[in-house]
Amino acid sequence: MSNPVLKSLSGKTVLVTGADGFIGSHLVERLAEEGANVRAMCLYNSNGSAGWLDDSPVLRDGSVDVVLGDVRDPEFVRRVVSGADVVLHLAALIAIPYSYEAPRSFVDTNVMGTLNVLEAVRAEGTPQLVNTSTSEVYGTPETVPIDESHHLRAQSPYSATKIAADKLCESYALSFETPVTILRPFNTFGPRQSMRAVIPTILAQLIAGVREVSLGAVDPRRDFTFVSDTCDGFVRAATAGLEPGSVVQLGTGRTVSVREVFDICAKVVGVEARIITDDRRIRPAGSEVEILQSDPKRALETLGWRPSVSLEEGLAATAEWLRTRVDKHSAQEYHR
Repeated sequence: MSNPVLKSLSGKTVLVTGADGFIGSHLVERLAEEGANVRAMCLYNSNGSAGWLDDSPVLRDGSVDVVLGDVRDPEFVRRVVSGADVVLHLAALIAIPYSYEAPRSFVDTNVMGTLNVLEAVRAEGTPQLVNTSTSEVYGTPETVPIDESHHLRAQSPYSATKIAADKLCESYALSFETPVTILRPFNTFGPRQSMRAVIPTILAQLIAGVREVSLGAVDPRRDFTFVSDTCDGFVRAATAGLEPGSVVQLGTGRTVSVREVFDICAKVVGVEARIITDDRRIRPAGSEVEILQSDPKRALETLGWRPSVSLEEGLAATAEWLRTRVDKHSAQEYHR
């Protein structure tokens, strides 16, 4: 059974879980531009904060319905899913280093949270669900570029939970014909990304005047996609009408090492600097993924998707955003 094709999200009720986060907040803004009725699910907190959406024009003008809650609560998830035409599921714990310290919390959020969303979508008869996967599910690949048929290998507790979530989606598609698409972005970057991610870490230190930049392993290679392109992939996946259980990855097909990213960042900022290895940033032996390089063919064929922002353009835009938000004190936190 193929999904019903939505030619447009205008006027449709679209639920975004994890709307307070990096990609989620950008996606909410893109959906509002599309004319969707956006229901933004953000993690409950006593301050009533909607995370990155707090400063967004879409929140100030009242065009987005913010709902605070927790994806780990099945009753809440069903209530927030009710009446949605599309669910874009991004809520997750994402920090790989923290997954070594607190793996159970990743199971609770990434696995059980996804189960709660799947059950709610099945019970409510929701027409469309897009689940957010990650290129980390491949581990260090046997061949590159990686296509969607490559086997999965859990090289961190984080990746194990994302594999489990993907397989839950696959099982619901096969068992119940749940209309779920598994979208697998490679390394998304851009404004609002966690300062612990490699690109903000580099740029924040350089912008703050640090010239001996602390990094972990510099030889691993990654396929970086700018956040606006990733959001475009979500919109296309929500409207493509793919067969339940379809997997589509989003990547540029270009791979660069962390060292090469550092060199481009230094050029973008206009400074000379060098790398200092910080052993605290090194993954445990056997856990480092050496290369992630996508084959973007299926995304082009099924979604008509291709990235439009180059790595260099995206780094310049990210640096411009960070310049107004980084000071010497905050950068030292990443330098230590």
